[in-house]
Amino acid sequence: MKKPQFTNIQGYFRDASKWFSATPERALEEAYNAALTIKSIEDQHFNGQKISAETAHYSESVIQYFEGQLTKYLNIARLNLSAFKISHSLLTTTKLGQPKEFSIDSSESFQDSTNIVLREKASITLEKLTFIDGVLAKYTSPVPVTYPPSSPSLLVAYSQSEQPSQSGYLSQNSTVPYSAEKFAKMSESISDKTGFLPRSILRTVQKLKKDLDPKAEEEVIQNFRNSKNKTVISLRFILLLVLIPLLTQQLSKNFLVGPVVDHFREESSAEIFINEDFEKEAFEDLARFEEQLKFKILIGAAPHLSTEELEERVKHKAEEIAEEYRAEGNSAIKNVFADLISAAVFATVVFTSKREIAILKSFMDEIIYGLSDSAKAFIIILLTDIFVGFHSPHGWEVILEGISRHLGLPESRDFNFLFIATFPVILDTIFKYWIFRYLSRISPSAVATYRNMNE
Repeated sequence: MKKPQFTNIQGYFRDASKWFSATPERALEEAYNAALTIKSIEDQHFNGQKISAETAHYSESVIQYFEGQLTKYLNIARLNLSAFKISHSLLTTTKLGQPKEFSIDSSESFQDSTNIVLREKASITLEKLTFIDGVLAKYTSPVPVTYPPSSPSLLVAYSQSEQPSQSGYLSQNSTVPYSAEKFAKMSESISDKTGFLPRSILRTVQKLKKDLDPKAEEEVIQNFRNSKNKTVISLRFILLLVLIPLLTQQLSKNFLVGPVVDHFREESSAEIFINEDFEKEAFEDLARFEEQLKFKILIGAAPHLSTEELEERVKHKAEEIAEEYRAEGNSAIKNVFADLISAAVFATVVFTSKREIAILKSFMDEIIYGLSDSAKAFIIILLTDIFVGFHSPHGWEVILEGISRHLGLPESRDFNFLFIATFPVILDTIFKYWIFRYLSRISPSAVATYRNMNE
């Protein structure tokens, strides 16, 4: 009769052990999400700087709102970071359970692929801890340190100005003396912020209060409207950035620049070819026409022509080719001026649309960073292979040839080879810097997925 009870007790202990073993990973993820939220508020509203009234021009109510959000997420990050450290330390010392993310079993029974995955998870954990420490370091208050009783009046604290930008650990030389008055004020502020009830209970009460608030539905609807407006504004601005330059280029080419170029480049006075490439192509077209005509006469596909008739046909074809390449040269000259006007209009639109650009940037960030890790890695690999990959030089050659013909410039093989040898390398460096500087902090798991897909 007592055996089922003993089995239930074993199940309870097993579930408790699993829950406690997953505590470090769960606490680290919550602290990381809180730090990401703080970083998002800094980037969107304070230009990437510290959240305070000194770094942005907002009203007092807005600053108080952001400071409330900051205090909330700082408490979440610090509390969960402490839970991570304590639980991880207990798991390491008691051998109760060891999460896969925080240690790697070096026994020979594990396969190499499993060890690689575990090392990647450990690397992701270190990246998350570094990111959390970097965010918390901006808002870390000086921590008092007391010396032995032999010198009770000496109080030292860690100086925030000497605090590392990427880590929250203290340095041995980073100490600044504090007076008793300042230490009393600091202790008073800390004690004032400490309540009798645990903060987790208060957060739960606040969440229930927010859910039961009659204005909660209105807030959800308002957030949806804001998101919808942001999407509409972003898509409309993208269309304007594409359509306005194209329409400006075509209208200015046909109605503004075109008549002026046609007036100054009359058929009798203007040169037929504006560069050597057009001339060479025209000669090849004429020679090909003459050879085709003679070939058809020899095989009987065309009636026999005398020498005068043959020359007359070749002359008529030469006039057609000359007219065609004169029009192409005029079009290239028109493209140069029309493109300059279009670029000026595009720059004006960008310069006068700072608000739309900020909304578009936020919209793109939500799309890009909202993708899954595998989707991010797929897009990065696709873009790098297209623009800086092994087969990218052929695509760059086609692009450069098209630009040269569009502007009527002679094609230079030396310039093409020099461009292909330098520009894709610069793009590759920018991609790697973005991955190392930004993506590794915002989504380290996506970087790990990218590395695994590249290997």
